[in-house]
Amino acid sequence: MSANVTPALLVISAHAGDFVWRAGGAIAAATARGERAKVVCLSYGERGESARAWRDGKTLEEIKAIRRGEAEAAATALGAEIEFFDAGDYPLLQSPEIVDKLVHVYRDVKPTVVLTHPLTDPYNADHPVAARMALDARILAQAIGYPAEGEALGAPPVFFFEPHQPEQSDFKPNVLLDITEVFPQKRKAMESLVAQEHMWTYYTDLARRRGVQLKRNAGPNLGFTTDTLGEAYVRYYPEVAGVLA
Repeated sequence: MSANVTPALLVISAHAGDFVWRAGGAIAAATARGERAKVVCLSYGERGESARAWRDGKTLEEIKAIRRGEAEAAATALGAEIEFFDAGDYPLLQSPEIVDKLVHVYRDVKPTVVLTHPLTDPYNADHPVAARMALDARILAQAIGYPAEGEALGAPPVFFFEPHQPEQSDFKPNVLLDITEVFPQKRKAMESLVAQEHMWTYYTDLARRRGVQLKRNAGPNLGFTTDTLGEAYVRYYPEVAGVLA
């Protein structure tokens, strides 16, 4: 990264909780370094990921308010900005209007890194739709002639974060991120998502497993502790390098 480029992280999340489970560590690490981090939630996850509230007899608007509050608290715990599109879920449908809104976000944030869902998830069709719109908007934001405020985007790398059932989604991570130091912030963010309390243990355990894999791939003498915690990612576009390392 050029020395005159200001680091900024953009996370595009289909639902109000996705960015926490999958990328909370990356977000917390970025903000701990003093970098800008912005999360865009395309929906609140009000229909497909709020079963407890529906069983409690809440209305649609009440559930949206609950999930919005949870996501805002989670973003605060991670030190991130957050914006909601309220585009609906189950199904989340791709549209030119949503893509255009995302282009404007890209032009505003000028991300140096983008995180979003992978393009395959047989258990949740909303996730690949979000990923396609995130990628389409990135391409349009690079076009000098696209009618959106701000300068044309460069070419920020895009990383897909881990889906809930990676094996079924053909998710093969090629980047393992050490989140040990910021995991307390991620855990606090997870605990903000009361509507999905059943996920807290799963994603804590997953961080431990990815930490073990991180140590294994880093080698035995690089100083990683026995309690290393990690997140897994797939880099979508090629890395550009002058030296292989």
